Amino acid sequence: MGVIGQILGSPSAVSAIGDTVKGVAEVFTPSATKRMELSAKAQMAALDEFGAEFANPSLSGFDRLINGLNRLPRPLLAFGTIGLFIYAMIDPQAFAGRMVGLNAVPEPLWWLLGAVVAFYFGARETFYFRNRPGTATGFPSQPTDSTGPQDDNPALTDWRAGQAQ
Repeated sequence: MGVIGQILGSPSAVSAIGDTVKGVAEVFTPSATKRMELSAKAQMAALDEFGAEFANPSLSGFDRLINGLNRLPRPLLAFGTIGLFIYAMIDPQAFAGRMVGLNAVPEPLWWLLGAVVAFYFGARETFYFRNRPGTATGFPSQPTDSTGPQDDNPALTDWRAGQAQ
């Protein structure tokens, strides 16, 4: 095994000393891996609790009304824009009068309207982006056990094969 193996004797003695040093080091500096695993477990527990809360939604008439109102802005904006074109073709004089009225709206109010519309649609897009199926959330669904063998690491596989001899 090398100089340490010759000084200490068997590979099991080297492993025992390594585990002891690791245990002592974790007293002074907590394991970052363990902290991430515990954080992931806490996150999953919170998500499971939130999911259980909304698993069986009992929608009242008011809830259905609000859900319906939340679905109205996009179609109203689309059909309203088409309606403006139709209105301009049917009555150009009245349309021109309305546009002169819109020209009198101060610029900061247009910025405010743009911000409201952008945040509304941006929030919707963000919601659907985060909740689409198959999206990685950044946390594993099952925390991995860092003490188990990792077969995807060739260096560890070679090292374990050398210890077994």
